[in-house]
Amino acid sequence: MGQVQATTDKEVTLQNIQELYRKFTSECPSGNLHLHEFKKIFGVSSKSTEEELAFIELVFSSFDTNKDGKLDFMEYVAAVNLVLRGKLIDKLKWSFKVYDNDGNGSLTNQEVKRVVKIITKIKRRDDRNVEDVDNICDRIFELVDKNKDSQISLEEFIEGTEKDPWLLEQLRLDIAPTDWFIKHQEKKT
Repeated sequence: MGQVQATTDKEVTLQNIQELYRKFTSECPSGNLHLHEFKKIFGVSSKSTEEELAFIELVFSSFDTNKDGKLDFMEYVAAVNLVLRGKLIDKLKWSFKVYDNDGNGSLTNQEVKRVVKIITKIKRRDDRNVEDVDNICDRIFELVDKNKDSQISLEEFIEGTEKDPWLLEQLRLDIAPTDWFIKHQEKKT
């Protein structure tokens, strides 16, 4: 059966889905993936920073489409597909959804600042030369808010990030599952 492919040129087969389901039910016998299990997948532990905890909770919430506090198999498959196989446009749409705290389809400076602040604090651990959050947000709005209505639409978000590498770096939410996740997706021989 192989493993879940990380390339977009492979079709997801019935066998891939069956194997994924088998592993899901083995790892999550309740039929649901809870936040504490999700944190484990992404390497977030009690030693993680407050910002890492906040970020992973935002990510979990974005995948929990029915907002019941857990991921069922369909939500899990959508998350796995996005993380491992998602196209840039799909990842940008998902990133926008994470930023859009109130779900109204547009981003305010406050919504962008909330996520940028978390990400900036995480980045500062590794790089002391990270820009100030207010400067980052001001620059994002200057570059992306084309109609100057103090809100960023999905179209502005995608168009801006596709055209400007700095914006893409600031706004795209890259999440990298730990070896645990990859290892558990491989077929056991």
